[in-house]
This record gives sequence, structure tokens and C-alpha cells, in this order.
Amino acid sequence: MAGGKSETPVSLSDRELQIIDLVAAGLTNQEIAGKLEISKRTVDNHISNILTKTETENRVALVRWALQWGKVCLNDVNCCTLPNQNRINDLFSGKVIALVWYSPILKFTDYFPLHA
Repeated sequence: MAGGKSETPVSLSDRELQIIDLVAAGLTNQEIAGKLEISKRTVDNHISNILTKTETENRVALVRWALQWGKVCLNDVNCCTLPNQNRINDLFSGKVIALVWYSPILKFTDYFPLHA
């Protein structure tokens, strides 16, 4: 897809998400291979599969897609960290709270029951 933005959610493995994060950090395939202790050929295959799944044409479009879908965090942009569960329990002692966050496309809401 030329725009680099798939309109439907994409299922990616943990390894694929890890590789996207390293691509977004600016690492080459050879550097990714060294960091993950896998062959460059394996990284090449992962990148090819990721580009196909995300309907992106190149690494730049992939990083744009990953930012749009909240798959990567760059320089504290597009980051969402959830509070520590123990700290939530301390603050709300047994109540149920809703944590809401947004992606460019969808609104996600998860409810977390808290245990005292």
C-alpha cells in the first residue's frame, strides 16, 4: 500500500514486533541480526514478511505504519506506559478502574479489577 497504512489490524509475532522496534531505532538488518543473535538472512525474511503483513513498501513506510498503530515508541513520542499494578492497588484499594487509550484508528478500553 503506497500510503503505508493498513486499514485493518495486523497480527504480528513478538519477534516481528521486536524487529520493527529495532528498525525504528535505525538499526540495519546486519545490526539487528547481531543484537538478536540470529542470521542476517533470518532478519531479511522477517522484514519481508512484516512488509507484506503491514502492506508497506519499505522501512520508512513501515516505521510510519508502526507509529500510526502504536507499535513503537520513538523519543517518548507515541508512548503509553501503564501504571504498576501494585501502585494501582494502593491508590484505589479494591475498586474497578477503566484505563482508556487511543490509537489513530480505534479506541481501546480495558477494565482492571483491583485486589486489595
